[in-house]
Amino acid sequence: MKRLLTLLVMMGYVFSINAQIAPNKYWVQFTDKNDSPYSINNPEEYLSERAIQRRQDYNIAIDNYDIPVNQSYIQAVAGKGATILNPSKWLNGVSIELSDPSVISDIESLPFVQKVRLLQNDDMKQQVKEKTFFSNEFMSAADDADYRMYYGMAYDQINQLNGIALHETGYQGQGIWIGVCDGGYDYVDKHEVFEDMYNDDRLIGTRDFVHKNGSVYNESSHGTSCLSLMAGNIPDKYVGTAPLASYFLCRTEDVSSENMIEEYNWVSAAEFLDSIGIDIISTSLGYVDFDLPQWDHVYSDLDGETSVITIGSEIACSKGILCVTSAGNEGGTSFPYISVPSDGKNVLTVGAVDKYGNQAFFSSVGPTFDGRIKPDVMAHGYNVMVAVTWGTGYAEGSGTSFSCPVLAGMAACLWQANKQLPASSIRDLLRQNANYSDNPNNNYGYGIPDFKNAFEDMIIGENPNFVINSLISVFPNPSNGNVNVNIETIGEVCVEVYDHIGKLLYNNMVTRYYISELNSFLDGLSSGVYLIKVNDDENNQTVKLVKY
Repeated sequence: MKRLLTLLVMMGYVFSINAQIAPNKYWVQFTDKNDSPYSINNPEEYLSERAIQRRQDYNIAIDNYDIPVNQSYIQAVAGKGATILNPSKWLNGVSIELSDPSVISDIESLPFVQKVRLLQNDDMKQQVKEKTFFSNEFMSAADDADYRMYYGMAYDQINQLNGIALHETGYQGQGIWIGVCDGGYDYVDKHEVFEDMYNDDRLIGTRDFVHKNGSVYNESSHGTSCLSLMAGNIPDKYVGTAPLASYFLCRTEDVSSENMIEEYNWVSAAEFLDSIGIDIISTSLGYVDFDLPQWDHVYSDLDGETSVITIGSEIACSKGILCVTSAGNEGGTSFPYISVPSDGKNVLTVGAVDKYGNQAFFSSVGPTFDGRIKPDVMAHGYNVMVAVTWGTGYAEGSGTSFSCPVLAGMAACLWQANKQLPASSIRDLLRQNANYSDNPNNNYGYGIPDFKNAFEDMIIGENPNFVINSLISVFPNPSNGNVNVNIETIGEVCVEVYDHIGKLLYNNMVTRYYISELNSFLDGLSSGVYLIKVNDDENNQTVKLVKY
């Protein structure tokens, strides 16, 4: 059963296709990286400047995982008659295609080959539904689209996360690179919702890990819908959660079948994204059942360290990348648990809720086999508005495929506000500022994050001497107009106002009864988060002001 995330239902019709599985594909596992021309001392030969800088920023050592696969090993395998597909330096091997399986023994005899594993079986012929990611995912035509505010049809998705405040403060994903792994991006190069991304040169690139030298714009529009939730940018019609971020599109999923090679495809894509300097990987796919039952994952595999794709996800996290992954759509089935790689210990796993905050009936649950709470957080994934390639170009979609990019886009905006924080801190901030943070469970995880609160906590965290106290109160707060200050003290106090990066904007002695100057100053502030620090003879206290 396809867990990429969709049994695609459009306007009540289910489209089926014949699965034509390509010639058999295999994984060749190497024993080592000996005699490599590459060295950890010369990372510029295989890592971009941006990737190296990420490691330096977060004190991440360049290690053997970063060293590319020995090219001479790959050439020797090719010399035995194999077509080379995708190497993986993290797994130290290469996926290949063979039309003549008799040469497997020749490959296995190479001294540096540890094993050869079947990944896709040409003999498996079946009727399959177009499984555009997780099963139980569906789409339907949009009726009477609700246009509200600047965000248009996409309003509910961002409003539920209280993310509008970040956008209005100026954080819309600028400078953050997001890699998307999916099954195809049909019509992305033509759909109106992405015109701004193209016009602003924020599409970094594309790469097909399924079809050698193929185009990601073929076969499936599932990635199109997922991408729109982040990158869409048509003010007053449709604005996604990270409309000004930059994107790299990878196809790792073959929607016509479910074979183990897709896990390996994802790892190859993730390490490539790492090498170019990506910040976030949004993954709306997952795996449990395959076309060959011997590949199926069982519950004991959901331990954060067993499946190939989970191992790859954890390595990606160790390189400083924030990996955001759909929980899965099996919540109402006999096997309701999350899929891989959402079992990863450092992966941010996203379940789905409706616009009222209720868990979607299909959203997969935890715990992991080793007892950890999953999902981590929730986002709108039931009847969300997405871009499609049929009808009016927009539709309602349901699935954790969609809650994942909604959350990933907002995470990009939060991280933009303080890129000095590592990815793990962003993940922790979202958990701590979610509505079930005091009592997390395996249905909701830590709940729905409040990004305004997370942002404010981030700012306070940058100034650990600041504490919130009743010495000063500010109202209304948040405010989009006049601001009133009340100071609970007799005599003069020193009042300082800082912006979100700690720049001093105001500094004066103020009495309880004469604060009109301070109120006028606060009234004139532009949108953003500010810290008002008050000092009297005994206290040093701070309150946060949010201006819209």
